[in-house]
Order: sequence, then C-alpha cells, then structure tokens
Amino acid sequence: MKLDLFCRVVDNYGDIGICWRLAKQLVREHGLAVTLYVDDLASFQRICPPVDVAAERQQVEGVTVRHWRSQDDIYTPDEVADIVVEFFAVDLPPGYINAMAQRQSRPVWFNLEGLTAEEWVEGCHRLPSSQPQSLVKHFFFPGFTEKTGGLLREAALEQQRLQFAPAPFLQQLGLTPDEMAATKVSLFCYPHAPVAALFEVWQQGATPVACLVPEGVAADAVRAFIGGEGKAGEVATHGALTVRVLPFLPQPDYDKLLWACDLNFVRGEDSFVRAQWAGKPFIWHIYPQDENLHHKKLRAFLQRYAGELPGLAAFSLAWNGAAASGDDWSALWGALAGESAVATVRAAEWQQQMLAYGDLASNMLSFAATLR
Repeated sequence: MKLDLFCRVVDNYGDIGICWRLAKQLVREHGLAVTLYVDDLASFQRICPPVDVAAERQQVEGVTVRHWRSQDDIYTPDEVADIVVEFFAVDLPPGYINAMAQRQSRPVWFNLEGLTAEEWVEGCHRLPSSQPQSLVKHFFFPGFTEKTGGLLREAALEQQRLQFAPAPFLQQLGLTPDEMAATKVSLFCYPHAPVAALFEVWQQGATPVACLVPEGVAADAVRAFIGGEGKAGEVATHGALTVRVLPFLPQPDYDKLLWACDLNFVRGEDSFVRAQWAGKPFIWHIYPQDENLHHKKLRAFLQRYAGELPGLAAFSLAWNGAAASGDDWSALWGALAGESAVATVRAAEWQQQMLAYGDLASNMLSFAATLR
C-alpha cells in the first residue's frame, strides 16, 4: 500500500521532525511505500544528515523524499497513493487533487492536525469533510485521551530507552565528570525565551547545573555567557553553571539526550512529544500564535499534566510569557527544583498513561482500514 505525506516546514524542525518520524515508522513497522513531499530540505538535513538538499527525488531510510517546490505541478492518477496525508492543513497541489478524483479507487485522505490538549478535539477527531469532485477528507487529531489519535511513538522506543546507558553517550558529547555529576538540563527553545535571566539564576545557585544547548539555540544568551561564537564544542563555567554547546543532533541522538538529562526544555510539537516518552520532567515552550492563542493551549495541557505540580505549572506559564504577575526567576526555579522528585514520578506515570492509548501511526492506519 502506498502513502503520500505532504509537509510544509513552518516551525524549522518541528513540522519535518514529526513527518519524518511518521514516514519512517510507516515504512519500518507497517510495510507501506511512503513518499514524503517536503518544501524545505535544508531544515530536513539538520535532523537527518543523509538528506541531499539538491535532489529532486531521493531514497532516505526506505522513504522516497520529493522536493515539493510548486503548487503548479501536474500529477497522474497512477502517482496518487492509497492514503494521502496533509500535515497541519497544508494545501495539496490542485493537480494532485485532480488526480485523486480521477482514480477509480478513491484514496483515503487525512488532514493530520496539530497536537493540543483542548477538549474540543475529541469531538472533531475523525470527522469527515466533503471536498470538491466528490472527495472526502477526514480530520485526524493526535492527543492525550482515548478519544484522539494518541501520540507518535515507534514500537521499540521504550525498550531502547530502558536499555540506554547515559554515561558513554554523554562522554561522546564531551561532558566532564563534574558536568555529568551536575543537574543536567537540555535546552531547546524559541529565540524569545528568557534564557539570559535563567542563566543568571543558575549561575548564582548552590547546585551545579550543566546546560546542554544545540548549536544555534538561544544564540544571544549562549554567546554572552560563553564569550565565544556559540559554536558546537564551546563550553564555559561561571559560578554554578556550565553551558556546553552541542552539535545539532540527528533525531535518534536527540532522544538519547532527553533520556540522559534530569530536566528537558523542549519546544513546538516534535520535541514536546519526545520529552513525554523520555519519562523525565520537562518545560514546554509552545509555538507562539497571534492573540496569544498558544497560552490557551498551554494551560489546557498543564491542567491535564501538572495539577499536582504548581511549581512546574508556574514556571511553564512564565517561560511562555503567560504569567499574570512578574517573573521572579529565582523563586520560580526554586519552586520547580523543589518539586523534582514529585515531577519525576509524574513524568513516569504520564508516560504509562499515554502508552495505553496506542501510537498515532497504528491508530491512523486502523481508521484508514475502516474507510477503505
């Protein structure tokens, strides 16, 4: 069975990160012939180094990757897959839609939506939407309840995590024994995050913190702290804080980084989901939206996840600019750090809860089978 997945890269690595994980899983675990149409190969290459940014069509880890350059391309019915997935409401090329309508056996057409904890998605999940030329599209929502599509997760992921030994991996990244003994924090955020203020609190604190930052993330704050260019391999220690710049890691190594750290700062959707599968406490930097709509989504998640973690909830709101009062980062960090043991237990409980809802790829294919 063939599946075509269309991805436009809006949030540098989140969109392609999700689509790439999904494409690989559909090939490896379900035996589908997957073609991934993506408009930004440069961002793709950052999380998957074998990608050739100059290739119009290429095979990468069993997935056919096509550079999606134009909405004006012409397609034949033979090029249309059995299942067509548009990620996050991208507009399919009109020529592709015309070819879908010409197929004798109409394809199953999904709009794979963005992840949210808001309650309304349960009522919209799997809903059909009539389209021109007698086509039908169904909405498919990832989510955090049994009435949604669940979260993206490979079948072997949890076993890999349980077998993972952090010390050799951290040594490969250059960490010293002192850094490995410190509170290890991975930092992945958008440029507007208040990183400099947090660095100051960590620097003046009593507990050693090793902050591991991918190259290019929080660039201004990192350069100011390190006094260098913020390139991979640079490291500096001031007070209780050590900041180490890592190379931008391929997806499998980024998972290991999340597993190896005590606290993970993540952003968008892809790293947000991977942090949940890591079973460690995390702070989510949500993708900003007009009129602060993202604050509503953040609160919806925190209501589900952090009911017994007021420190984590307060820090998360402040980190996203959604706190009602001023930001006292020393007090916010103190409250978050004071909850670390409870937050670790909650992270493991949440992970088991999410595992019970199955994985998004399998759930989507099961629904597709009912439509065919």
